[in-house]
Formats: sequence, C-alpha cells, structure tokens
Amino acid sequence: MSRDPRDIIKRPVITERTTEMMASKRYVFEVDIRANKTSIKQAIEEIFKVKVANVNTLRVPGKPKRQGRHAGYTSEWKKAFVQLSEDSKELEFFETV
Repeated sequence: MSRDPRDIIKRPVITERTTEMMASKRYVFEVDIRANKTSIKQAIEEIFKVKVANVNTLRVPGKPKRQGRHAGYTSEWKKAFVQLSEDSKELEFFETV
C-alpha cells in the first residue's frame, strides 16, 4: 500500500483538549479510514521529519442528522493520536500566529 503520505494524513484535529496535549508532544490527526498504525507512523515521519514513538487510533462513528424531513448520518472517520519521541521537534501548525 504505497500511497502518498498526504493521502493518509488528512488534517490535524485542533480543539482545546488536543491543544493541551500538544505540550507533551502528543498530536491528533484525522486520517484515512483504511490506514493502519504503521502507515500513519511512516506518513507523519515523512511529512514532518520527526520520530514517532507511539500511534493510537480510534474510529469515530457517524452521528444521526436530519435536514427537514430527510434523515441520514454523518460520515464515519478515523483519528490517530501520535506521540512523538522525546528528542523530536514540536510540530508547528500556527507559524503566523
């Protein structure tokens, strides 16, 4: 499964909780639902040039939603919690802030 790393890592998940986790070099990303931990680790290391210590994944189920009389579900997605090694540099998402 040799795909472009940017196809595996879709976007960082930035919330109050994940911002607090960034202090301990732990980052959260939305990833491709078919990606496994090994491919996520390789993609993060290639994109950001850092050393990944640990990867945990979680599938987020779709929620029921309705628009008027039409009911459906939001898409299911997968998120990855990535722990960088102690000697890695921190990732910069907000260079201009």
